[in-house]
This record gives sequence, structure tokens and C-alpha cells, in this order.
Amino acid sequence: MASLETQFASLGSEVSSVARNKADHIYSALEAFSTFISSEVAADPNTRWPFVLVRDFSMKAEKIAELVGLTNPQVLFMPIVQEEDREGWGSFIMESAPVYYQESLENEGHASFSAEDLMNITVPFLYENGFDENWTYTGPAEIQRPGVVLPSWEKYPLSIPVEGFMLSGFDMLAFVEIANQLPTTNLTLRASTTFVQLPDFRPEAKFGDLIVDSQIMQPIIENGKLVAVIILKMPWIDYFQKLNVDGLTDTIAVIRSSCNIGIGSYFNKTNELSYLINSTSADFLGQLDAHDPKYDDLVVSRVILDVDVDESDLPEGICVPTLTLDLYPTQELEASFQTSKPKLYTVVVVAIFFFTSLVFVLYDYFVGRRQRKFMARIKRQDQIVSNVFPAAIRDRLYDDEQKGSKQDNLLDPLGAGAAGAGGAPLADLFLETTVVFADIAGFTAWSSAREPAQVFVLLETIYGAFDKHAYRHNVFKVETVGDCYVAVAGLPEPDKDHAMSVCRFARDCVKTMKDTTLKLEVSLGPDTSELELRVGVHSGQVTAGVLRGERSRFQLFGDTMNTAARMESSSARNHIQVSQVTADLLVASGLSGWIAPRKCKIFVKGKGEMQTYWLKTKAAKGLNPSKSKVDMPVLDETAELSDN
Repeated sequence: MASLETQFASLGSEVSSVARNKADHIYSALEAFSTFISSEVAADPNTRWPFVLVRDFSMKAEKIAELVGLTNPQVLFMPIVQEEDREGWGSFIMESAPVYYQESLENEGHASFSAEDLMNITVPFLYENGFDENWTYTGPAEIQRPGVVLPSWEKYPLSIPVEGFMLSGFDMLAFVEIANQLPTTNLTLRASTTFVQLPDFRPEAKFGDLIVDSQIMQPIIENGKLVAVIILKMPWIDYFQKLNVDGLTDTIAVIRSSCNIGIGSYFNKTNELSYLINSTSADFLGQLDAHDPKYDDLVVSRVILDVDVDESDLPEGICVPTLTLDLYPTQELEASFQTSKPKLYTVVVVAIFFFTSLVFVLYDYFVGRRQRKFMARIKRQDQIVSNVFPAAIRDRLYDDEQKGSKQDNLLDPLGAGAAGAGGAPLADLFLETTVVFADIAGFTAWSSAREPAQVFVLLETIYGAFDKHAYRHNVFKVETVGDCYVAVAGLPEPDKDHAMSVCRFARDCVKTMKDTTLKLEVSLGPDTSELELRVGVHSGQVTAGVLRGERSRFQLFGDTMNTAARMESSSARNHIQVSQVTADLLVASGLSGWIAPRKCKIFVKGKGEMQTYWLKTKAAKGLNPSKSKVDMPVLDETAELSDN
């Protein structure tokens, strides 16, 4: 049994590690998708929740499924509709649904239907199934109950009913599992999961077969409030089929939940699911622990999902599940490990003896080599932390760890050192900073016609050049969100010339963007040079610090960030728009020649009308920039915002 124990421990460790990594990728992809949607809404002054249409939703959801290696997922986008917004839903869905239908039909290849066909079976109000006193279905019924509604809005793949109506506008709270899952997501503002057993519609399934899905609900948050959710329905068989671990065969996998979860008539509540898994296939064994008890001592266990929420703060009846994967061998696996080759064992023992002798002879060499590798690894880890956090923040994190912080790893995905776990928050208020947002105009259309590798060649080349400019001008890169580059000057070390530093950085970025896209035309296509930078700059105070939890990050918060984002979204291609505050700082520094007032005031969401300025992007050589001649492109302000 010792041989089986050793071999299965090695195999189980590799399988559980691959399974955990796959789960992390899935949750990270959903989190990134929700952040993208909320950012798009925040940047559009003409859009508000819940009246949100995610353009090219089918294509984006399909790419996410490919990225995480799922073949049969369902992805749904569902905004939360308050009672006061119900009346506007009808006109919104009748206006937006044709766009959603057409994009989905084209992406998924539904040649037999048109958007007009689907509009003929679209209900123009929020609805639920209607029944008469004999419980006979009477068709869609407008929702009359009080409270919020969670309509099925955009879905991948697009569901086209054989008869009846499109689900767009159907209240998904009619499903018990969603109605039970939404309160948990609303209270924790974290992704939650549940088990769902549904009819198996896969081509290889037989009529009446059932399949177990993992239903993940990812929140979309605006100003600390839940405004929508993304739901991913993922068959566990799909999850286990592509682990691709060499030597994986005839292994029992038991998924255990810390909560009893499940739904309705198809599925009794349970906290255990069992599968027989191989390297490229899996079979569902049932809603039970199906392993042989004689292998209890050989279990390899690993947590694959831990939301890290203190359940003592939650109301009674709300359970946030932790998922654990337990792996057990089978008799077939044990038989495959057995061998009747004692001569081979003898050869192995002799080889081990000579190898051990050689190790002792070269002991000093190998010890020294190991120490060098260890030091190199420490330096690489320190470099990673330095890239994520400013030097001053990095040193404070190290100091906290030396003083006994519970955080074992600064990049620990579970955020063990979060303030809620006993550590003091790492946050400061910086009164004098300048923030810059730089967005690639035309990127969405350009990237949709490119291979993923080409998209990343462009972004890595451009962002790499921006990073060099940031280092030269003492500007700190905060993050990149999609095709938007966010940076700040004036923190963590004060800089009295923060506005001038950011403006110089922004001008260098605009010039670099032109030069780089022109050079990349040969390899990335002729329309690459049409990509241009749209930049916004604003100065003011920000709150900055380490937001600990899942994947700790250094982040900035405050009205200055929002206003800088508005400066970027209302700017124009190949232009740098600065706010009145930033312009005043430049004038105070004797750099009035750097700016030119915008001809008309702009309307900024949440701010009203604002006078802004263009930063002149090309200055002549000279010691005094305020007296330099400037090449300012002529801008048609009536059309400057037409191309986003």
C-alpha cells in the first residue's frame, strides 16, 4: 500500500493544483468582464442602470469561454430593475433588442432567423408566466408584485424558443435557485456559486439524462451597490474533462460544499457530488460521496473556491459556500500502479546508491547553486511587488509583515493580510496629485478583427513605451483597464510639479502612439495607424492605498479619478484635454503657453458644464515653453466626440 500511497499523493497533488488554477481563471475572467461592463457604463454619460446594452455580448462571452477552456457554458447578463424603472423597460427593450439579436445571430451563425423574426416574439414589458384559476398557461403576464425584478436580458448562446416567447424581459427570480442566490451576492458583493441539475441537452446524451451545473453569480457594482449580475452556468463534467494531467485515470473526484445547495424539482439539496475522472473525460456518479471507504487514508484534498467572507456578519439563513475537491484512488488505479518487476527495483536501488554518492561528492556545489537560485527567486519576487506597488508602499508592506502581520504573501489571492483579518489598512490621503487617463480610440473595432496575439503585440508595445515615459517623468502607472492607461504624479512622494510632469508624460505618449502604430502597420494591418490616443488630465486630492483581499492591488479613489476619466471620455482623438484645475496649475508655473481654451464648454456627468483646455501637443525647442510656438491641430469640435 505504501507504493500506492506515494504515487497517488503525487498524482493527486498535480490534479488538485490544476483544478484550483482552472477555478481561479474562471472567477478572474468573470470579475474582469464585470469590471469592463461597469467601466463602460461609467464612461458613457448617456447610459444609466438598468438600461444597459452590452455591445457584442455574444462575442465577448464566447471569448471568455474559450479563454477558460469551457465548451458548453451559458453566460447571462441581468440588470436589476427597481420598481421606479419598470415603465421605461418596455421602450428600452424594444429599442435595444434588435441590436442585441442581430449581433448574436451573426456571431453564432443562426442563418434561419433574423432580428425581425425574434422581435415578433419579444414581450415589450417585464413579464412572468401567467396562469388561470385551473393552472392553465395563459401567456406572458406583466409583473405586478412589489420589489426588484431580475430580467433575463442578454444571453450566450442565444436561446430561440421553438414556440412561445423570447426570454428577454422574463423575471429570473421565478427560478428558486436564482432567488436564493441573489441575496448572498447582494450582501457580500462577491461571486457566489450553487449546484444546479438540469436536463442534459448535449448531443451524446440520452433523453431523460440529467447533468449537474455549477451556477456562478458574479456581481456588477456601482458606487458600492449591486446593479446587475453575470451568471455562468458551467457543467462540472465540462470542467473535469479537460484537466489534461498525464497519468490521470480512474480517479474519484468528490466536490464538497460547506453549504447544502441545490434547486427545485430536478435536484434535492446536497453538499456532495461525485465524478469518475480521467485525463480527458469524466462521468457523473451521483449526488453522493462515491469513493471506496478503504481509501479514506489516501485522500488528497484542496479548496478550489473560498470567497473569504466572515459569515458571522451575515443574516441567519445566508450561507456562503466553500468548495473543496477530494480525490480518491480506485481499485483499477491501484492495479495500474502495481508491478512485478523486482529486477527493475534492484536496478533503481543501485542507481540511487551511486546517485547519493555523487550528491555527497558535489554537495558544496549543489548547495551553492541552490542558494543562488533562491536569491534570484527572491529578487524576482521583489521585482514583481515593486511593479505592483510604489516603493514606499512596498516597504510599508514589508514592515507590516516583519511586525507579525498574518499576511504570508503580498500576492496571496485570498488576501490573508486584509484589514478585516486584523491588520491596519494601508491608505493615505494625497492632497496634490494629477491623474491622467489615456484611451486608445478605435481599439474596440480594431481588436475585434485581430487575432489575440496581434492585440497583445500592440498593447505590450504601446504600454511598454508608456512605462518608459512614466519612469522618465516621475509618473507612477496605476493600472491598465482594457485599452485605457491610468497614471498619477504627486504620490507616494510629493511632487510640486506634478501637473507639469503629467502633461509632459501625456505629450510624449501621444507622439509615441503615432510613431508606434505607424511602425506596426506592416505586421498588424494597414488600419493600425488609424488608432489614436484620447487623453484626459485632472488635478486634485486622491485616496490611495492597498486594497487587500483577493489579489491585492494599489488603487486610487476619489472625485479626482472620476473627473480625470470624464476628461478622457469627452476628449478627442490625438488630443489631451485638461481640466480648469490642471490649467491653473500650469499657468501658476509659468506654462500658460502650453494650453489653449476649448472653444465651448463641455457637459460632464455629475459635474455640469465645465471649461476645459487643450494641451498643446508639440512644442518648439527652447528654454521657456510658455513662449514657444506650438503646432496645434485644427479640431472640428462639432464632430470631435463622434468616434469613440
